[in-house]
Parts: sequence; structure tokens; C-alpha cells
Amino acid sequence: MDVPSELGDFLKSRRAALRPEEVGLTPLPTRRRVTGLRREELAMLSGVSVTHYTRLEQGRAAGASDSVLNAIARTLRLTDDETTHLKALAHPVRSRTTPSHREQASPSVRQLLASMREIPALALDRRNDVLAWNALGHALLAPHLPVRAPELPADRPNLTRMLFLDPDYRGLYRDWPSEAVLAVASLRQVAARHPADRALTDLVGQLTIHSDDFTAHWKNHPVRTCTSGVKRLRHPVVGDMDLYFETLTFPSPEGQRLIAYTARPDSASARALRALHTAATRPGARDAS
Repeated sequence: MDVPSELGDFLKSRRAALRPEEVGLTPLPTRRRVTGLRREELAMLSGVSVTHYTRLEQGRAAGASDSVLNAIARTLRLTDDETTHLKALAHPVRSRTTPSHREQASPSVRQLLASMREIPALALDRRNDVLAWNALGHALLAPHLPVRAPELPADRPNLTRMLFLDPDYRGLYRDWPSEAVLAVASLRQVAARHPADRALTDLVGQLTIHSDDFTAHWKNHPVRTCTSGVKRLRHPVVGDMDLYFETLTFPSPEGQRLIAYTARPDSASARALRALHTAATRPGARDAS
């Protein structure tokens, strides 16, 4: 990823989103040629020199202290996630893994997934490549794909790619627009933390070329962390379900995590999930983990 350009684009997008009145400034009667705050106005409100701020928008962040970045974040009214993202862009940390490094799910993770027979679950890497899933996880998220363990990188589904380019997976989400923004917001954070990841850069490039929806969201620079919540699904076999998801992040630099889905007890979603479990584990069905 071109980190300097990303830093400038992020700051410009947030500056353009703030009107002078929102930060206590009285606009002059003359016509403004910029949308949102001017650089000079943001610098003044942040207590930063215009030269220093201009260097940041140009991607020249060397020497920018946390106090300066915090002041700019406060003026721009950034969320905690956005402030963390700003600092990651200003001070990128080069990953120790090689740019083309592809992870594997460990045997213990695969064993854990296999033991969660009545809970849909899967293991993902930081790019949202599926490293492993159990039978119910596969039946829930990708019944249209072959039932096989995604051992090789070339065989691995990628949930973000599927969300934008796979009509079957896209149709699984009753509130697809919200899911799309959340997916891009998460990918933005990962890209800032791992700028040397060529596979991640390739994923962003592919989605930019093939999906106008992705491109529009990417340009807006959404940033948000979401490790739990509710997925509103419309499954082709068992119908509508509202499933709660929780994310367990493993203590490793690769950013691997496990996601599990559950339903509220005695709900219609719970009954649908049990029906899906029966279908996924009937004789002849193969375990995907």
C-alpha cells in the first residue's frame, strides 16, 4: 500500500466532512472553493503550524508526535478507531512476515473448530482468507462452494472478495449495504497496519477493478473495528436468521482469528440453525474442517 498517499487521502476525506460551523467558525460571505475545512483552519484549531499540517497531508509524517496527531484527531472529531488508524498511517510498522506470506490454521485451531459441532465457526487470516471452517460454518456461509478444507492459498475463499463479487454470498446478507461498509472499514485498518503485504494490496486492487461498490466505499475511507454483533442473514436452505457473532483473536502477529455464530435460545433463528446442523451432518455430508 502507498502509505503516504493513504495518509493524505484519509486526512483530506475527514477535513472535507467538517463544516466550519460545526467547529465554531463563522464562514466568510465570500464563496469557499473547498468542501469542509481549509488546511489553515484545521491547523489553527489543532494548534499546529500550517506547514506542519501540510506536510502530513503530503504524507511526510516523519517526526509527527502523538500529541500533534491527537490534536488533529480531536479537531476532526475522529472516533477511537479512526485515531488509531491515523497513527498507523503516520507511523507504519513494517511486518516481520514476508509480503507474500500465507498462514495456515494450526492443528489445535482445526481441532477446536471440529469440536464446535453445533456452532458455525471458521478461522480467518488478516486478509479474510478462510484458513479453516467446520461443517456448520461452511453450511452457513458458503453452501454453494465445494465442501473442502481450504488448505492451499489458491483454494481459499476470501470473505471480503465474496461479499462484493460472489452473488450467492452477497445475497446471504439481508442488510448488505451495512455489511459492505463494515468490510471496507475493517480492510482499511488492516491495510494501514500491514502496508508491505502484497497479497492484501492485490486483493484491494482486484476489488477496485471489479466492484464499483467497493471502490466507492474505499474512497470514503471508513474505519471501524467490529468484533461482535448481529448478522441478519437470509439462508437459501433454512431462511432468515439473526445470528450473534463473536471474534477471538489469537496472540500472533499474523492477525489470525476465530469467528463463531450463535442464536438466541428458543428463537426462530435457533430452530433454523438446528435445522441447518441436521442438514450439514446428515449421512454423506463431509466435515469441512
